[in-house]
Amino acid sequence: MSLNKERKLVLITLLAILVIAAFFRLWELDSVPPGLYPDVAIYANDGLNTLQTGNFRVFYPENNGREGLYMWLLALSFSVFGIGIWSIKIVTALIGIFTVLGLYLLTKELFRISGDKKSEIIALLSAFFLATSFWHTNFSRIGFRAILVPLILVFALYFLIKAFRTKRVLDFIFAGIFWGLGFYTYIAFRMAVIILGVISILKIIEYFKENKPEIKWKWWWNKMYIKDGWWKFKLFLLVIFLVALPIGIYFLQHPQDFIGRASGVSIFKQGNPVKTAILSLVVHLGMFNFHGDNNWRHNYAGTPMLPWPVGILFLLGIGISIKELIEGARKKDCPLFIIYSLLFTWLFAMLLPGILTYEGIPHALRVIGVIPVAYIFAGIGGWWTYEKLKKIIKNRKLLLVFCLLFLVLVGLAEFNKYFFIWAKDKNVEGAFTKNFADIGYYLNSLPLGVEKYVIVNEPGVPVPWPNGIPMPAQTVMFIESTRFGHPQSTYLLPENLDQIKIKKETVIVPMKCDQNLLNEFKRRWPYGRIITEGEICVYKIDYK
Repeated sequence: MSLNKERKLVLITLLAILVIAAFFRLWELDSVPPGLYPDVAIYANDGLNTLQTGNFRVFYPENNGREGLYMWLLALSFSVFGIGIWSIKIVTALIGIFTVLGLYLLTKELFRISGDKKSEIIALLSAFFLATSFWHTNFSRIGFRAILVPLILVFALYFLIKAFRTKRVLDFIFAGIFWGLGFYTYIAFRMAVIILGVISILKIIEYFKENKPEIKWKWWWNKMYIKDGWWKFKLFLLVIFLVALPIGIYFLQHPQDFIGRASGVSIFKQGNPVKTAILSLVVHLGMFNFHGDNNWRHNYAGTPMLPWPVGILFLLGIGISIKELIEGARKKDCPLFIIYSLLFTWLFAMLLPGILTYEGIPHALRVIGVIPVAYIFAGIGGWWTYEKLKKIIKNRKLLLVFCLLFLVLVGLAEFNKYFFIWAKDKNVEGAFTKNFADIGYYLNSLPLGVEKYVIVNEPGVPVPWPNGIPMPAQTVMFIESTRFGHPQSTYLLPENLDQIKIKKETVIVPMKCDQNLLNEFKRRWPYGRIITEGEICVYKIDYK
């Protein structure tokens, strides 16, 4: 096959993978998953407030604190698509699609030294496995800001690896921008500093090995700066510093926000942190192939995070990578050693946000940064398997059919698991608090003249606005905002029922049906009546 035909085939294959990724992330986006989880709702409310006020904050301290980039993107989405749940989900869906493209580019760049054919096969396989991944598809559709971590990470590494090869200033600048933006995404990204440190040190060692400069150690940096253009690397670090400076200043002024929720679930809160860390490490290593996240929001509860065929390829890729790492060290092959050192550093660095916590382990969300590298390992395993099959199946057309059939079955299995098994399970409605969204839709359906009260009798972190009401109310508030631009109801805690004044037709909706609370309504306003709207309890009072 000619070079041009090969390139066209690769391009067509990549486009097909991106179409598959888009289909997985966009199909039935308005209804799957159902409802609106309060953590997502508070992002949306902050994004809406940002749009309405123009106050783009680098950090939003409510609900244990959240970095600002995602709220800015939501504000942009609301300005383009209008206020709605779909406008939230489309942001994460697009992020997920672009992550698939970024993983292809990064993987191809990483394995460039191994030859075009090997790098293309590994890159395409990695991108396909990510495109059809239940794990990544799910987080691409929920609305959590953590989905930004894989996107930023793959492009940050892509431009940095490319910059070391091309020595182009623009690549170093783009790399710096992406690394800097990472600090505005999700707390887990901070562990990526380990990856950056390791790759920088290895590249410096590679420089000394290849150039053997006869310079005194204390002058090495300046000599490299003058002779070999290492000023570009300094520029890269400067760009990171400048992009991350605003949030860095914020944390200097508000050090309590730097750790946030992580401090509450840290292994260091336990009596034996070392034992807890070892247990967490084992559990998180086992999540890929044996027992995954138990949370229905994150996973089909308890199932491995990787489908078993891809999980086997992942283990093969780990084994092959260990062998290549040892081989690179033995032969003093710096490029080879750097590739596999980077992959293992990435794997363990991005597992640390999960390993260093004890609550809800294994935790697929905290370790979201590990998703791309897991599929790179699977891609390596897939390439190795393909090479072995070539020796067994001599008929290339038959081999191609066999490989395509395998990939189709993997994709269909993941599609079926997400859309027909997981999405239709009753546990999912509860995990995404669909009933909270239903309350909001019911309130929006009422005539404008009706007085509306929402009794927040669900536990949650108090949010300063409005008046320290617990987090669950954020869902109802946002659903109201989809019609009116801001909440119309009055939100009260059960102990503040005295604030309810009946002056016209009124509905009182508790967020959780509680017979004792409904009896209290009947005692206070005996001329009202209890009605049900689906699974919602409503106390309706006709003013006389």
